[in-house]
Amino acid sequence: MNGKNLFGNDRKRGLVAPSILSADFARLGEQVEKVEEAGAELLHLDVMDGHFVDNITFGPPLVKSVRRSTHLFLDCHLMIEEPLRYAKAFVDAGADLITIHAEVFGDLLEPMRRIRSLGVRSGVSLNPDTPLDRVEAALDECDLLLLMSVFPGFGGQIFCPEVLEKIETASKIRNDRGLEFAIQIDGGVDAANAEMLTRLGGDILVAGSAVFSNDDPAGAFRSIEAAAAQGIR
Repeated sequence: MNGKNLFGNDRKRGLVAPSILSADFARLGEQVEKVEEAGAELLHLDVMDGHFVDNITFGPPLVKSVRRSTHLFLDCHLMIEEPLRYAKAFVDAGADLITIHAEVFGDLLEPMRRIRSLGVRSGVSLNPDTPLDRVEAALDECDLLLLMSVFPGFGGQIFCPEVLEKIETASKIRNDRGLEFAIQIDGGVDAANAEMLTRLGGDILVAGSAVFSNDDPAGAFRSIEAAAAQGIR
């Protein structure tokens, strides 16, 4: 599996994952190159099917195009109703991690194992109003816990402050149980709240609009990364 430095006890903290959902797709290769040159180590790819969420974004062909243009770790977030049906197609397209939503499944253990069987990292995501205990039994099987800090579907939303307690609790569970999953935060992340998010236990911060809606995506990325670094104990 790729991305060993992003997971496990020696995982990096304060990483910023630019989300291409907010990029200009007419200049996608150029914008990916800019954040890569600025120091990004992974990209976040939001896949939406118009069913689990109201929006529709892209599928495996775009992931394949991104893979051809970069060697960065590709973090593929499937906001879709049948993620296991399509997981292999995204892996074949070049995804290094597949994240599925807890809200789609009853039992999460088998879905996590099936994703890992594809030879990639596995992630599980929670919407802001889904309690953390929904995924506790599956945390041993996942490499990443994605805590949504906005309701999924569209970029540019305002951060939900009620997620802060969930971040802190997830970090405590990880420490108490000696687990190695990374904690990722997605939604409304910017330079103003990045320090707080890493201080509470966040490892990877997804930033879309705050990076790609800026006239200087590379500079915006560096600003968020610098703020995130300030929160690392």
